[in-house]
Amino acid sequence: MNSVDYGVLAPAWAGTNAATTASDVAFVQAMLDVEAAWVKVQAEVGLCTAEEAQSVAEVAKVSRYDLVSLAAKTPDGANALIPLLAMMRALLVEDGASPKAGTALHRGATSQDIIDSALMLVVSRTLQTTLADLRQTARGLASLAADHRETVCIARSLTQHALPTTFGWKAASWLSAVLSAEAGLQQAEQHLALQWGGAVGTLASLEQLLATHPKVKTTSAELSTKLAGILGLADVGAPWHTNRMPILQIGSALASAVAALGTFGADVLTASRPEIAELSEPREAGKGGSSAMPHKQNPVRSLLLRNAAISAPGLVATLFTAAGTAVDERPDGGWHSEWQALRELLRLASGAAHHGGALALGLEVNESSMERNLRLSGDAIMSERVTSVAAGFVSGGKAAVQALVRRSLTDQVSLGELLRLEIPSTELSDKELSELLDPAGYLGAADRFTTTVLAEYSARKEIWQSHS
Repeated sequence: MNSVDYGVLAPAWAGTNAATTASDVAFVQAMLDVEAAWVKVQAEVGLCTAEEAQSVAEVAKVSRYDLVSLAAKTPDGANALIPLLAMMRALLVEDGASPKAGTALHRGATSQDIIDSALMLVVSRTLQTTLADLRQTARGLASLAADHRETVCIARSLTQHALPTTFGWKAASWLSAVLSAEAGLQQAEQHLALQWGGAVGTLASLEQLLATHPKVKTTSAELSTKLAGILGLADVGAPWHTNRMPILQIGSALASAVAALGTFGADVLTASRPEIAELSEPREAGKGGSSAMPHKQNPVRSLLLRNAAISAPGLVATLFTAAGTAVDERPDGGWHSEWQALRELLRLASGAAHHGGALALGLEVNESSMERNLRLSGDAIMSERVTSVAAGFVSGGKAAVQALVRRSLTDQVSLGELLRLEIPSTELSDKELSELLDPAGYLGAADRFTTTVLAEYSARKEIWQSHS
């Protein structure tokens, strides 16, 4: 049986770009890419020949390997690189390559160099689409914020009706979180670094090799820089094998993106309940159907955002536990625990960004339901404003007004009617009372805040365009 992880039990990322770019196939190819790039660097400075580098390049193709067999052999050395190297060397012999090609392969490196660097390559290659999808999400949310900056709706606090707000500001709030997550993820992407330190992080073997080749005019630092350049990774000048902050930084950035999208999805799930019906997902062919109830249109995009948000924290905890318990020059189990946790976080963030973009761009807004729900609590939603303004007109002041609010709720009587009985029209006209109870007149700085976030989006969009 072909034991490929297709994502059958992982709907948050199955079928998205991450299913390919963060697959086992992609990771093995990334390890092969690191090994081939290292031999290429050696050829450039005369430590091996171009022909030998080409021989290694020819065996650095994942299609030439049986990954089921590779996975089965992985427990023997506790990582996949050890059996992969044996397979590579066997293929070099099979291809009739010079024995020196096998010597150049992996020379001066260690398993952690290859695996950590390969993971950074997988992250880098997956983030290209992830960031693009996050920006699509931001575009959709910015459009919603701009289009609905005057759409008044109810704000909810601890699940209950609170005060009026605008849907534009609600969308801008989602947008603000997505922009922050995108910026953090882009910054983390720019710091994805080559790990290159040899057996214990001293590059002793490489230093010795260079010392025995006096005609090779280069240093180990220059070789590391060349390798980082070929792979498109940052060169931080020193190994980070005992410093797991690079893993925590990218893991935290991925989890932040999932969290931002999770909040968006959770709000849409609530608002799309039929009894609320303020929002609905775009109707897409083949999406949202029920196996038993043909009438149902399930909110699958937002559901998958919530799925990712529930799944991500445990993976982040694994990364922090691994980093916090790392020992010596190679941790005994902590390092190994990072691989799957980081890869799954990457998949979840990429999948969530994909679904978030589709949801934001196609979200349907039901303004009539927003208006209906706004009226459900009657005039009482204006109690904060009424209490501060009407206290000066009602005998008994603030306490008396609060008593009127409670009576309005208990007896299901209009607060406006109760106030009219207590306050003479000579002191507060019908027009003034109506304005006092108008939700559209008590939105505070919602529009200004929306403008601020939209300006932030415009600024970020200019940065994206300048880098495209």
